[in-house]
Amino acid sequence: MEAPTLSFSRPLFAKLSPHPYLLRNLSPASPADSPCRTNGRAPHEARPVHIHTGSLSHAHGSALVRTGDTTVICGVRGEALPVTSIPQYRPKTVFDADNSGTGIGRGELKDYDLLVPNIELATGCAPQFLPGVPPTALAQTLSTRVYSLLLAARVVDPANLRIWYTPPKEGGDAMDADEEDEEESTKPQLMAYWVLYIDLLFISFDGNPFDAAWTAVMAALRNIKLPQARWDPDRETVVCSRANAAPLNIRGLPLACSAAVFLEKEHAEGGEGRHWMLLDPDRLEESLCREVVTVVVDCSSGETRLRSIEKQGGTVVGRELVRGFAGVAEGRWKEVSKAMG
Repeated sequence: MEAPTLSFSRPLFAKLSPHPYLLRNLSPASPADSPCRTNGRAPHEARPVHIHTGSLSHAHGSALVRTGDTTVICGVRGEALPVTSIPQYRPKTVFDADNSGTGIGRGELKDYDLLVPNIELATGCAPQFLPGVPPTALAQTLSTRVYSLLLAARVVDPANLRIWYTPPKEGGDAMDADEEDEEESTKPQLMAYWVLYIDLLFISFDGNPFDAAWTAVMAALRNIKLPQARWDPDRETVVCSRANAAPLNIRGLPLACSAAVFLEKEHAEGGEGRHWMLLDPDRLEESLCREVVTVVVDCSSGETRLRSIEKQGGTVVGRELVRGFAGVAEGRWKEVSKAMG
């Protein structure tokens, strides 16, 4: 009598031994078979991205982004901030009367906190996120990365966030000696800023959250229409008009592309054994990889511009791999920009 064979279904095998299961799929027995991940994608194949803008009616700009089972919604709302309410505000005299401004843009955004991103991982979006707990380390890390990239890539033109006031000229004759004082008193004065509150909520979470979050931020910023704002000297406040809302001037279209490095040996040190770079990793793949690389490129000008490179953990990815991955990021940029429209 033969002993019964013990076999497991594919889903059960994946749960019991996730690393051998993924390794088996990436290294098929037959050379004629192509490497395939457990989700059916090739190593350099990303999940399709779907983008819908204008989803929130009470935000100045919004976007819903879905890549596979990762779904995030972003809402951006502008609030007027008088310069008198800014601690340690330093008046500048380098601005032009046409609001173009020069010189200090990035300093303004950072010093006065004009961009405020916040990311929340909703209860139920993944099993590890429980109700009634403080913000997770992942949510805080994602918020910091989004904020840093907004400043580094100079996506937002601070000239669009300035609210000016031009005092009227006083009537009557003026002496020549007072002409200079009169011109000085009628120069445009910077009275307030728009502060952009960028809130992101993950509805479902299945890996690669930064790429999805950053795509949602860029889509929402491109969707923004800020009301026309003017300074009322009598009430000493900002008055807005929704009738003449204007879009925000966004510089370029930098988009992120991430990949995780999967090692042949589960507890290998350094670059021992074979490895695979898994583009747009899902939640299972991220749990099995200790090294992630993110490249941000901008191809909106017709040529590829490298905006940022981040690498977390591991020692496999070096200059050569990053150089080759830049080409993959360029292809991903074309897919996402096409979906963004």
